[in-house]
Amino acid sequence: MSYSESPPPPLSRGTLVIGLYGGMAIVAFLIAAGRGDPDLYRLGGSPAATMLLLGPVLGAALGGVIVVLTRIATKHFEWARDLHSSFRDLLGPLGGGEIAVLALASSIGEELLFRGALLPWLGLWLQAIVFALLHVGPGRRFLPWTASALVLGVAFGAMAKWTGNLGGPIVAHFTINFVNLRYIVGRAARHS
Repeated sequence: MSYSESPPPPLSRGTLVIGLYGGMAIVAFLIAAGRGDPDLYRLGGSPAATMLLLGPVLGAALGGVIVVLTRIATKHFEWARDLHSSFRDLLGPLGGGEIAVLALASSIGEELLFRGALLPWLGLWLQAIVFALLHVGPGRRFLPWTASALVLGVAFGAMAKWTGNLGGPIVAHFTINFVNLRYIVGRAARHS
């Protein structure tokens, strides 16, 4: 009697996402520990309590503005509709839980790495450039995404420096990713 073992089932998208962004968080902690400041959430000591509360409020506002600008661009510009369609094709179907996991894991993992670990080490512009390079997509049609990542890397970095913590950038990043992912997988881009 011969028996063959079945291959293990493939990892779910959620498991892969958590693994990727969890790996980013681990790298962030190693970088921060290596420079002697393992507290990635607070930048430069203890921020004032008002800044701990103000950061997430500013983050939600910035995230909302970016989402509105995304909708305006998708409505009025062909390049934005092409980008929307490309992401829709690339992502395939995503359920609400997958969108929430992707948005939460990416916002925490990327903010810990780029703004928590790299911002104090590399400075505002260099960390934003590295962040943008992480957002290079397959083909020229993704260049607007890379450019927006550069701008957002600077904005998130400036917010983190001003508030002294990552609350604002994490909330902004989550808001943008969560709302835009729901929009991308929920509807095809419409021509005006």
